[in-house]
Amino acid sequence: MAMTVGVGGSTPEKELARLFDMTTGIEPVSQGEYQRRIVGAQQIMQREGIVAVYLNAGTNLFYFTGMQWKPSERMVGAVLPAQGMVQYIAPAFEEDTIKDFMVLSGEIYCWHEDESPYQLFSQMLAELNVASGNIGIDESTPFFISNGIHLATEGYQLVDAKPVTAGCRSCKTQTEIAYLQRAKEMTMEVHKATARILKTGICTTEVRDFIHQAHIKVGAPKGAFFCTVLFGVCSSFPHGVKNPQLLKEGDIVLIDTGCEVEGYKSDITRTYVYGEPNERQRQVWNAEKASQQAAFEAAKLGEPCGSVDLAARQQLLLDGFESDYALPGLPHRTGHGTGLDIHEWPYLVRSDMTPLAVGMVFSNEPMICVPGEFGIRLEDHFYMTESGPKWFTEPAHSIDNPFGYDV
Repeated sequence: MAMTVGVGGSTPEKELARLFDMTTGIEPVSQGEYQRRIVGAQQIMQREGIVAVYLNAGTNLFYFTGMQWKPSERMVGAVLPAQGMVQYIAPAFEEDTIKDFMVLSGEIYCWHEDESPYQLFSQMLAELNVASGNIGIDESTPFFISNGIHLATEGYQLVDAKPVTAGCRSCKTQTEIAYLQRAKEMTMEVHKATARILKTGICTTEVRDFIHQAHIKVGAPKGAFFCTVLFGVCSSFPHGVKNPQLLKEGDIVLIDTGCEVEGYKSDITRTYVYGEPNERQRQVWNAEKASQQAAFEAAKLGEPCGSVDLAARQQLLLDGFESDYALPGLPHRTGHGTGLDIHEWPYLVRSDMTPLAVGMVFSNEPMICVPGEFGIRLEDHFYMTESGPKWFTEPAHSIDNPFGYDV
């Protein structure tokens, strides 16, 4: 059978042997960078009239302090005042572990299991000389924590901390861009290797296992941060199906995966045909590529994020697909911001009026879903520069040669 260029013909063993650690030269975020982030946050807080921000365990805590801690049923986080040093709050039995994970120094306020962390939070505010005003709550904070803070504090107004968190994180620094660039380069090499191991009868679970191991081989210790592998009609389900599939000749193959470098995420999708594409597959694939390119070209500094989404949909209309979210067509937003979170602000959806600015990073993935047949998603990321958008990875070349090999 005629094969798509770069698809099939190898084995997992051969491909893993070819891969190597691509993280050479990558350094962690410096303590000075965390200090600059704190200063930037405090400038926004003073402008917005926010006297303190609570940062819950998760990516906001990590971004501002360097502390990696998974959220749980126990309150672990930090208080960032509009002036002064960051302070931490945690269970007493975790104090030594908190110290071990601490990057940016600060006092640790500890509570025992039979005590209220929310009363302790109120005490922290008093000791920081924050007697009243707006307290920003990290938007990822669970309700039970925000409600506990609300019930334990008087004289304060709890507000959304998004102007501070998104205000700092939406526009990436050159250091952050470099982490994202390397992560995406690593995932692209994994995509290429994965395409080469495909064979008739291979199971989606086998492919996912390979992608995990391949990401480890290129330097991501945790392997694949996520992985979706879909064959045939299952590719028309944007986020997959519950049952594994076996690959057949002529199937559409959709693979969406990514990894982390210093916490910053890659997220790339490639879709191609195992075998020789038919005319229907070719027509939809080409429409997807045109829509992705239209979205890229519409990304102009100062224009709203929603204009990119509109451009992708207008191109799909020209190619005969349905309007808005109707199928066959594009059932979800065109893209999302990416950084420490796989999906973060702002978003390429028509309701997002955030002006495009230098340093913003987006996925570009106007997926076409054709119910009962297949789906095509081509996903690459770009970032905004002074001269406009710039790709992290080159978009797919063609349905016959998706990775653009010289032939």
